[in-house]
Amino acid sequence: MIKKNLPKLIVLFLLLGFYQPAEAQLFKKKKKATEEKKESKPKPGEIQPYDKVITKDAKTDAGLFSVHTVDDKYYYEIPDSLFNREMLMVSRISKTATGIGFGGGKINTQVLRWEKKPKQVLLRVASYENVAADSLPIHEAVVNSNFEPVLYAFEIKAFNKKDSLNPATVIEVDPMFTKDVNALGLPEGIRKRYKVTRLDSDRSYIESVKSYPLNIEARHVKTYISNDPPSNESLGSISLEINNSMILLPKEPMKRRYFDERVGWFARGQVDYGLDAQESKTVTYLDRWRLEVKDEDIEKFKAGELVEPKKPIIYYVDRATPKEWVPFIKQGIEDWQVAFEAAGFKNAILAKDPPTPEEDPEWSPEDVRYSVVRYLASPIPNANGPHVSDPRSGEILESDINWYHNVMSLLRGWYFVQTAAINPEAQKTQFKEEIMGRLIRFVSSHEVGHTLGLPHNMGSSVAYPVDSLRSKVFTQKYGTAPSIMDYARFNYVAQPGDEGVALMPNIGVYDKYAISWGYRPILDKTAKEEKPILNSWITEHADDPMYRFGHQQVGDIHDPSSQTEDLGDDAIKASLYGIANLKRIMPNLMAWTTEDGENYADLETMYGHVVSQFARYMGHVANNIGGVYEYHKTSDQEGAVYTHVSKQHQKDCMNFLQEQLFATPEWMIDQNIFNKIQYSGSVERIRALQERYLNTMLQLGKLARVIENETINGDKAYGLLEMMRDLRRGIWSETRSGKTIDTYRRNLQKAHIDRLAYLMTADNEAKLPDFGGYRKSTAVNSSQSDIRSVARAELNNLKGDIRSGLSRISDPMSRYHLQDALERIDIILDPK
Repeated sequence: MIKKNLPKLIVLFLLLGFYQPAEAQLFKKKKKATEEKKESKPKPGEIQPYDKVITKDAKTDAGLFSVHTVDDKYYYEIPDSLFNREMLMVSRISKTATGIGFGGGKINTQVLRWEKKPKQVLLRVASYENVAADSLPIHEAVVNSNFEPVLYAFEIKAFNKKDSLNPATVIEVDPMFTKDVNALGLPEGIRKRYKVTRLDSDRSYIESVKSYPLNIEARHVKTYISNDPPSNESLGSISLEINNSMILLPKEPMKRRYFDERVGWFARGQVDYGLDAQESKTVTYLDRWRLEVKDEDIEKFKAGELVEPKKPIIYYVDRATPKEWVPFIKQGIEDWQVAFEAAGFKNAILAKDPPTPEEDPEWSPEDVRYSVVRYLASPIPNANGPHVSDPRSGEILESDINWYHNVMSLLRGWYFVQTAAINPEAQKTQFKEEIMGRLIRFVSSHEVGHTLGLPHNMGSSVAYPVDSLRSKVFTQKYGTAPSIMDYARFNYVAQPGDEGVALMPNIGVYDKYAISWGYRPILDKTAKEEKPILNSWITEHADDPMYRFGHQQVGDIHDPSSQTEDLGDDAIKASLYGIANLKRIMPNLMAWTTEDGENYADLETMYGHVVSQFARYMGHVANNIGGVYEYHKTSDQEGAVYTHVSKQHQKDCMNFLQEQLFATPEWMIDQNIFNKIQYSGSVERIRALQERYLNTMLQLGKLARVIENETINGDKAYGLLEMMRDLRRGIWSETRSGKTIDTYRRNLQKAHIDRLAYLMTADNEAKLPDFGGYRKSTAVNSSQSDIRSVARAELNNLKGDIRSGLSRISDPMSRYHLQDALERIDIILDPK
């Protein structure tokens, strides 16, 4: 039996001997897979085969670089041909935390260069602040003094050599965007303001990376731990979205055009060590589009014919823009064609609709090849026109105009308060479509001007005699200012009966001149050789105020002929016309701003515009006191660059302020309005307004300029003693007349004492950076100037006036006020 079954037993034994449970086999497989995975895992720094990194599951976006997404990681595949090419990185806050400001603001711009090493790719920051021609011996010293820092270092993950003519290198870019790389994140100033301590990497991530033919757009969300966040304080953090645009710069930089301060232009500068000078010298050149004459049209251009540029400036109007406003925005863009015709070009600037998604699914406003007017659904009452330019040459590469929906509310308020007295179309809170469209066209033109390279020209409107703004013939021809780049909004000078006057500016004489000066090609000349020609174009119009550029000013306004929101050549006369119109609006304010069934929100808003407009007039006049005109000239032109405002005009301005502001402006105080819009605040509103411009007149810098004017020009100047005496006698006139001092005047008089007290102890003021001409500050050594001496004398003079006045005034409240004023002055003069 055993022998008979032996073969079966042997087979069974063999089967049992080789049999293993399923669990054992599974363990063996897992072990083998782990060993294989261990063998395949790259060592640190090891370069892998391309297919191991960019797998079949990769999602690829082709463009300047191929951008691959694999397992939520982002890879750049950089063609070797683009290594060492210069690229511009522009960083903007695209979505912002409440309280930081509106999105779209540029936070950093730098030139970058990708550099390939054997196992690394370095992203270096290239500087163009200091230069010298590479043909000069000093070039080597400049290079050695401007070693390019490394912004970030990447390990090379793989090579793509499938295209032998253009191989590529693969890097992973996630860490650059998710780590706290200062140059790509929150600016240092904002970090300090909100006490940011660190980046929270767990709440920071890449939102998207998109590649286009000439640029790559990376959006990433950063969350920072903050000890003082502007909003959402319970979170103890700030989250915002940042957009980094990396733009390939042209191989051949555009020919520069050198800047001249007599023509307003956005510009940039470099220290050029290669110039034939005995010191390092900054050269400044314009930001402008590359408009060039086609080769086949050069002879036509030389003969004076208008020619089309090789590449026109094209703006696309965002698909999100409400359809009714699109034609007006387009008109605003193409209004600039007349200015480019002055420069020798036709059809140089065009407005177009973007293609539909069906026509071109790849079209995107983020593509640097397209400049777009972007319509933003935002409560911000604003529009702005930034641009991106090549720092090597100033060539504008792209510009997006940000158009915020609520800019219409701003336009409505300005147009109402500045023209409703003579303009029935403005006597309502909702305008007809064609009226609002015309206002939108005006703003569109203004913002496009910025994108072409033009800054504000606040010295433009002073070219017109005030009474010319009441002329139909004059204003229809010239508008309200020679430049649409001024803040000469709407014609508040025109009075009832001035039929047919223009109410706003157009592309004016100055705008055509400036565009021609900046864009007209000067053929067969280098940038340096152009300079005498450009100078001759300026001196040709040197004495014509229509062609004058006046810089925008922030802070202490030193040049009263270059102010925002003003009209005409005489601030007193223009403001009196403006006030007369405000007085016509006030009795009609209720009827023009209310509808049955609606609340009084529009009444409140428009009353606020009335007060603000009145305040502008006060500022226009107040800034003449201690004012110094600035008219830029070069050494081949006669006359002074800086001249003081005449004594008589300054005295007239002082009288205007005493009559219109410091004497209580009772026409603005309307209880029938107040009892509809507020439960308190009317007294405080007047007090704050009067104090604001009193303090403007008694700024340290202004007083220092008054002293300097008197020192240089003697009795031809409006001196400090005379100015302070005129101010005191006007504000405290009741001490001589014996009249009752009302609440508003008592507040003003206390504010005067407070300001004199401030002048007694004010700290020195240093001269501040001018930010390219925007800020003109005056240095003041308070303890050693005459300001403190005169303030002390004024307080003592005031004590005498008050004591004298107490014997004339019988009103109890007025007497209490004067007695209190004496006590206050004594404490200021003798704090102990």
